[in-house]
Amino acid sequence: MKKRPCVGVSVILVDNQNILLGLRKGSHGSGSWGMPGGHIEWRESFFDCAKREVKEELGVSIICNDIFFSTNDYFKNEDKHYVTIFIVAKIQKGLIQNKEPHKCAEWKWFNHAELPLNLFLPVMNLIKQKSLKELLTN
Repeated sequence: MKKRPCVGVSVILVDNQNILLGLRKGSHGSGSWGMPGGHIEWRESFFDCAKREVKEELGVSIICNDIFFSTNDYFKNEDKHYVTIFIVAKIQKGLIQNKEPHKCAEWKWFNHAELPLNLFLPVMNLIKQKSLKELLTN
């Protein structure tokens, strides 16, 4: 069977000049900082996927503002290929909890100008193509 890319949705949760990142574990990109998100389900919209994944991972409800950008991500070591759709959102209701500690060691807010060096590949590719500062100042 021919291999095809998977589609992932990644949520850029914004609070003032800060972006929420989680330290991934137990999956591809383990040990890197990524945004909440996951695989889009059959017949699910990008926004519905973003809301579902954030609820599952963080236990909060979000308001989705816009589709910010997409990246084409090939994980060489794992031989995985993803198209990642980035959604801009803000927390609408709830307090952040680590609902999936087997997948994420911790969640932390980072200033857009002080992001960690070990970023998840889709986040690195996003930053190469688009400025997060631009997102936060609009």
